[in-house]
Order: sequence, then C-alpha cells, then structure tokens
Amino acid sequence: MKSIQELRERRAAKAQEARKILDDNTGDKWTPRHGEQVDTLYAEIEAIDGQIRRLEKAVELENENKLDIIKPGDIDPKSPKALFNKWVRQGDQALSAADWQVIRNVMSTTTGSEGGFTVPSEISSTLYDAMRAFGAMRTLAEVFRTADGRPLSFPTSDGTSEVGELIAQNVTATGQDPTFGTVALDVYKYSSKIVAAPIELLQDTTIDMESFIRKRLGQRLGRINNQHFTTGTGTAQPRGIATGSSVGRVGTTGQTTTIIYDDLVDLVHSVDPAYRTSRSAFMTSDALMRVLRKLKDAQNRPLWLPSWEAGISRGVGASHGGYSSEDSVAPFDLLMGYPIYVNNDMAVPAANARSLVFGDFSYYKVRDALEVQMFRFADSNYVRLGQIGFLAWSRSGGNLVDTNAVKHYAHSAT
Repeated sequence: MKSIQELRERRAAKAQEARKILDDNTGDKWTPRHGEQVDTLYAEIEAIDGQIRRLEKAVELENENKLDIIKPGDIDPKSPKALFNKWVRQGDQALSAADWQVIRNVMSTTTGSEGGFTVPSEISSTLYDAMRAFGAMRTLAEVFRTADGRPLSFPTSDGTSEVGELIAQNVTATGQDPTFGTVALDVYKYSSKIVAAPIELLQDTTIDMESFIRKRLGQRLGRINNQHFTTGTGTAQPRGIATGSSVGRVGTTGQTTTIIYDDLVDLVHSVDPAYRTSRSAFMTSDALMRVLRKLKDAQNRPLWLPSWEAGISRGVGASHGGYSSEDSVAPFDLLMGYPIYVNNDMAVPAANARSLVFGDFSYYKVRDALEVQMFRFADSNYVRLGQIGFLAWSRSGGNLVDTNAVKHYAHSAT
C-alpha cells in the first residue's frame, strides 16, 4: 500500500498535468479532446483524494486511541505541564504549596472551587490549538482573549462609501463624520462533557495521560464551537457566520440543490472590492464541494483548479490567501482563484439553505474569556467503576462584526 506522502506526490503530478493543459489551451485553443483529457485526470485525482482521506482517517483514529509514552527526561518535573500531569493523575492533594505557586504564576485567575483547576496558559494554548482543528472557523476568524467574561460591545464602522474631495485654495473643507456602530460579542459557557479515564492508566507513569485527556477535551469543545461559529442563531449562543452574513446571491427557481457558474461570479462580486483582499476565501460543506468540482465555464473548462503546489494540496498547510503553513485547517484547493475551505457544519444543499459563504473571514471575531477550567472527579460514582472523571469548561463567543465583509449563497426555495 502506498504511503500518504506517495499518494500526495502522485496527486501533485496529475494536478500539474491538468493545470498545464488548462493553461496551454485557453480561448479558441480549447477543444473537446482537452476536456476529455482533463476530465480523466480529475477522475484520477478524485480517486487519489479518496485514498488519502481514508488513510488520513485511519491514522486519525489510530492516533486518537493511541497513548503516548513518556520517556525519562522528556518533561521538566517543575514545569507547568509536569505539575498539571501530576494533578491529572493524583488530584489536588498531590500538589504542594510550592507546586500551587508555580501553577498560579502562569494562570490568569486563582484556583476554582474544590476539585477545579484553571488550566495553565501553557496548557491552555495547546488546548485551543486542538480546538482549531475542527471545521475552519477558528483558523479563519480573528481570535482574541479577554480577562473576564462581561458583556462586550465590539465597535464597527463601514467606510467603503466614504471618499475625500478635491478642493481649491482658501476653501473650507467639507465635514463628513464616520458612522460608528456596535455588535454584541458575548461569551457563553461550554462543556466538554465528562471523560472517564481508567485508574490503571492514571497509575501507569509511562502513559502521557495529560496529553490524551487534553486532546480529547479539546476535540469536544472544538466541535461544538465550530457548529455555533458557523450556524449559531445568536440567541443564547454565538451568531454563526452563515447566519450573520448578508445575501450575496440567491439561486433561481429550481436551484434547490444546485449552483451555477453565474452564481459564483455574482457571489464574489457582491462583496465590495475593499473586502476582497488576500484573506478572502470560500467556505462550504463537502456535499456542495462535490457539486462545485463538477462545474464548468462557458468554454466547458472546469472551474475547480486542482492545485499541484505542495502548499495548497489538501491536507497540507497553505501559504496562500493570507493563511500561513501553521494554520490548523488547510484550504481544499482553489475556486475562481480563491482558497476554498471545507466546513461540514455548513448547511448541505437544500431549499433556502445557505450552503456557501465568501469574503474576508477576519471580520468574524471569536472571543475567549479567561482560561479553560478543568475539573477532576474522584467521587464514588467513578471510583466504584475504577475510573476518574475529567470535565472542561470554556467561555467563548463569536459574531460577524461587518456583514458587508462576508456574503452567502442561498438556494432557491422551490
């Protein structure tokens, strides 16, 4: 069986071949034979993508259930990570006064109620990194942290229609005050649900239980965050980007599950050029992505351009569109010259569904309040089953602060 890297190299070669055909045969040079050649290459690329996805899923499942081994000397025994690991295994009573002082020095708040533990910033940052890996919202949005969770009104101002003036000598300048507004950016409490760990694993000092538990809690919080940052209603939960964006294009009658080339053109140009920056991108579900990959322009040339560059191929970090190679979620490929990201919390094609959004996602603001707080349960409900329970709480919110920056495509109602 070929490795993932070998499959990616093979995919890159096929994509490069397809791109060369497209680049060398523009306008009148394009013939049905070229279309057949490209269609064949695209089918091979899609088959390779399927192999890569299956292998990546197998690796993901293997890693999810894999318990890393701690080697002697891997962790400084006085580091926050080591002390946090000690607390995970043995609880509050295992930490000395000096240990607690080290912990408090790297926390934004003091220890919570009995059984609680405010995660040190060193650990908290890696937990938030784990949360970024689900969907794409934490990768594309602008994320910031506040010292408390009080209600916050985020200031907004749209200056796209404001222009200066040409003025003669000794003539008084005209006044034009900018218009300011505010958007609520409140935070909401999220639970990871309780993770129960067998006591045997906690007693085995070679198992990196801290990393295992942190990763699992981060995955759960990341998934619920991404759901709400994508389609949240804004009532008792964050307002998602699909919910908060304004209409860019509505499909014509009959397009309840489809989209056409003209829709994409209109959607892109519904966003003011001031917002069509290097950070602009598309976001959709895998279900609509399948439809988009089959679209062709008036010359029967595919709209989806398979990227052969190592930085753009699916599953590899990108250095395109303002997103660095350190981003947790890489763009799938390019559509009309813009990166397109798959987020399966977006609506699938259906009547009235907002299945595709486009624009500058940095205008979606994600707010995290304080650090994550974790609780360790060693009461009889768990001990009698030979387990210790762990639960994480986080406070996060999100909102699109400028509805002109991101627009959506909505399918027809009928």
